[in-house]
Amino acid sequence: MGHAEHLDTVRTTLRQRLKNERQLVFQAFQEDGMPEKLLRNLRQVVDAVLIDAWQAAGLPAGTALVGVGGYGRGELFPYSDVDLLILLAAPPDAITQARLEGLVQLLWDLGLEIGHSIRTVDECLIESAADITVQTSLLEARLVTGNEPLFDTLQQRYREALDPQAFFRAKTAEMRLRHAKHEYTAFALEPNVKESPGALRDLQVIMWVAKAAGLADSWGQLATRELITRMEARQLMEKESAFKDIRIRLHLHTKRREDRLVFDVQTAIANTLGLVATDDGPNVRRPSELLMQRYYWAAKTVTQLNTILLQNIEAQLFPQPAVAFPISAHFLQMGNLIDIAQDDTFEQTPTAILELFVVMTERHDIKGMTARATRALWHARTQIDDAYRADPVNKALFLRVLQAPRGMVHALRRMNEFGILGRYLPAFRKIVGQMQHDLFHAYTVDQHIMMVVRNLRRFTMPEHAHEYPFCSQLIADFRDRWVLYVAALFHDIAKGRGGDHSKLGMDDARQFCSSHGMTEADTELVVFLVEQHLTMSQVAQKQDLSDPDVIAAFAAVVKDERHLTALYLLTVADIRGTSPKVWNAWKAKLLEDLYKTTLRVLGGEPHSADRELRARQKEALATLRLFGLPVDAHEALWKQLDVAYFLRHDASDIAWQTRALHDKVDSDKPIVRVRLAPIGEGLQVAVYIKDQPDLFARICSYFDRKDFSILDAKIHTTRHGYALDSFMVADEHFAGSYRDIINLIEHELSALLVSQEPLPPPCRGRLSRMSRTFPITPTVEVRPDERGQFHVLSIAANDRMGLLYAVSSVLTRYRINLHTAKIMTLGERVEDVFLVDGPALNNPRIQVQLETDLLDALKI
Repeated sequence: MGHAEHLDTVRTTLRQRLKNERQLVFQAFQEDGMPEKLLRNLRQVVDAVLIDAWQAAGLPAGTALVGVGGYGRGELFPYSDVDLLILLAAPPDAITQARLEGLVQLLWDLGLEIGHSIRTVDECLIESAADITVQTSLLEARLVTGNEPLFDTLQQRYREALDPQAFFRAKTAEMRLRHAKHEYTAFALEPNVKESPGALRDLQVIMWVAKAAGLADSWGQLATRELITRMEARQLMEKESAFKDIRIRLHLHTKRREDRLVFDVQTAIANTLGLVATDDGPNVRRPSELLMQRYYWAAKTVTQLNTILLQNIEAQLFPQPAVAFPISAHFLQMGNLIDIAQDDTFEQTPTAILELFVVMTERHDIKGMTARATRALWHARTQIDDAYRADPVNKALFLRVLQAPRGMVHALRRMNEFGILGRYLPAFRKIVGQMQHDLFHAYTVDQHIMMVVRNLRRFTMPEHAHEYPFCSQLIADFRDRWVLYVAALFHDIAKGRGGDHSKLGMDDARQFCSSHGMTEADTELVVFLVEQHLTMSQVAQKQDLSDPDVIAAFAAVVKDERHLTALYLLTVADIRGTSPKVWNAWKAKLLEDLYKTTLRVLGGEPHSADRELRARQKEALATLRLFGLPVDAHEALWKQLDVAYFLRHDASDIAWQTRALHDKVDSDKPIVRVRLAPIGEGLQVAVYIKDQPDLFARICSYFDRKDFSILDAKIHTTRHGYALDSFMVADEHFAGSYRDIINLIEHELSALLVSQEPLPPPCRGRLSRMSRTFPITPTVEVRPDERGQFHVLSIAANDRMGLLYAVSSVLTRYRINLHTAKIMTLGERVEDVFLVDGPALNNPRIQVQLETDLLDALKI
C-alpha cells in the first residue's frame, strides 16, 4: 500500500474515532457537569488522534508536534481551535514538505479546527520577539509527540530569551486595550465569557505573567508564594471553573465556538445549569436573570483579585524601596498608590472606608490602591451596616465624594466594584447586576447609573466640551452641580420592584437627601428629577413641539429655569447612558428645541403661534437673500402654505424648500430634493407633488427597499392640493458617500412617483437577535385629540426594517390621511405617534377593524 492510500485508510478510521470519542466526552459532561474533566478528556482524545495521525504521516525523526495556546495548556473547549506548532530541526526538503502538507490536510479532513504553524527553533524565537501573541502561545507549549530533545531546546532557548518585565508590561497593556474595547465594564448585558473584563482572559493574564516571572504555575502556588491568600486562591479557582462551565455549555448549545452570553442563549444555558424562575415579590425573576447575576458577581470578584494579584506580581518583578509617607492618620502614600497605615485600619476605624475614597479624589497624584489596601477594603465592606449608615461622619464623607472636583466617577465606580456603594445605599445593592429587558439598555441597572453619572461629569470637563457643547455651556452656570449626581444615582434605583420606578424611587431619594442634611430646595430638585426623568424625552419625541399647549403644559411641569436645565442635562445623560445605539443627532435637536422654547415661555415670553410664525419667516427670508433670490421669490409658494407648515418647520427648512420650489409651485412633475441634514447626521428628503391617497405609503415603500431608517416625517398639504412632505432618514452606509446617495434618491424616488406602479406588499422585515429573544406585545391606540379635529394614533412594537411602510399601507387601505408622524426609536423598540383623520375614524366598527389590522401589521 502506498503512502497516499495508507493516509486514506487512516483518515477514515481516525475521523470516525474522533467523532465517537468526542460525543462520549460531551455525553459524560451532560451527566456529571464537571468542566475540568471535559477539558482534560477532550484534550486527551485529540492528543491520541494527533499522535496516530503524526505517525501515519511519516515525518522525519527530527521533528516534533507541539501544542500551544489553550491546547498547549492542556485545555480544549468543545469547538475551540487546536493550536499546533510543527517544530523542525531545519528548513524542510521537498519530501518533508510534501509530508507536512499531507499531515495538515489530514488533520483538517478529520474535522479538527486547527491553527498551525511550521517553524524551526530559530524562526520561533524571531517571531516570539516580534509578536507578544506568539510569545504567549509558546509560554504554554506542550510536547504532543515527536522529537523531545528538539522541544527541550526550544523551551530552553525561549526561557533564556524571555524578558519577564517586558512580558508583564505588554500583557497588562494588552489587557487595558481589551477592557477599553468592552468599555471597562463586566456588566454589559451580553458579556463575552472569555474576553470581557473580569472573565476568563483576565485569569489567564494573571497566570501568564506569573509563569513568565517564574513565580507560579497554579493558583495554589500563588498562595504558597503569599501573593494571594488561600481563601482568595479558592475563590479564583471557583470563578474560573464557573466561567469554564458556562463557556463549555455555550459551545455545546450553539455547536460552534461561541463565547458570548447573548440573549438568545442565556435562558437555555440557565436551564442546563438547573436554574428555575423565582418569585421575588412583585416580579418573577427569569432563569436567565439568575444566571447573569451570578456571572456579574463572579466577574466582580475576579476584577478585584486581578487587581491585587497583578500589583503583587508587579512588585516582585519591579522591586522598589518601600518608601512610604503618611498622608493622614489612616493612610500612607507609596509612589502613586494609597496604602493603609495598619493592617487593621478599617477594623479599628470603619469611617476610614469612605475616607479612603475622599483622599483619592482630593490628591491628584494618587492613581490607585496598594494590594494591601485593596484586599483590606474588599474584606471590610461587611462592616457597613445600619449603624455605619446612620453615623453623621460617614454621611459627610459620602457627600464629600459626590462634591469632589475631580475623581468622583472613579471613586463611585470603585465603590461599586468593591460592594461599598451597595452596602452604603441598600436600595442600590438590589439593582447591582440586575438585567434590563427593555430592548434599549445595553448595561445592567447599576452600570447604567454609573454611565449616567459619568456623562453628567463629562459635561463639566473642558476636554469633553466638544462632545455636547450645549450641555457643557448649561452646566458651567449650574449651581451645586453635585445635586445632579445624586439625582442620577437614584433615577433608576427602583427598577425591578414592580410598579412605576420613577414614583417608587422618589421615596428613596427623599430619604437620602433628608438624612444627609441636604437643603429643602436641593431635596425638592432631586425628588423632582427622579420622578420626571422620563418626561422630557417623551414630550420631545412623542408630542407636537409646534403646539403652544404642549409647551405650556411642559413649562408648568418644570416651573423654572433651574428645574428645566437640570432635567435637560439629566435627560441627555440618561439617553446617552442606555446604549451607544440609542442617541442620535435628531434626538439631540428635539430635546434642545424643547429646552429653548420652554425657556422662553418660562422667561415670560408667551409661546404665541403668530410670534413664532413671524420669527421663522423673517429668519427664512434672511437666509433666502443670501442665495440672491428676488425679494418676492417666496410669495408664490408661501401663499399656498398655512400656519401649521411654518410652525412645524425650522427656518432653515423653510428657506431650503422655498429655494427649491419657488419657481415650481404648479409643477406637473414630482420634485424630490435631498440634502445633508443640518443636524450633521442623516439626510433630509423633501417631496413636492400633487397630492394622492397613497403618497406616504409609496414614499415609505422606497425607503423600505433601501433599508433606510425614517427618523422623522412631516406631512403637509398646500392650499392648492399639493403634498409637501419631508423626511429625515438615516443609514449606517451614508457616511463618506452622501453626494452619490443624494443624487440616487432624487432620481429614483422621482421616477417611482411618476410610474404610479402598484404598491408592493409589505414584508415582515427581519427582527434583530435581541427583539427575537425579548419580543414585546405590540399596542395600538386611536383616540381623538383634545380639539376633536384629528385623531392621535399611537403604536409600540419591536423595531424592524419596513415597519413604517407596513403601518402606512394599512392607513392607505382605510383611506386615513396622515398629517404628522413622530418617530421614536428606543434601541430595538419603536413608539410612534401619528396625527390622522378620515371618515373611517368616525365609525366605531371600522375603527376596531383598523386597530386589528394595524396590530397584525406590527406582529413579528
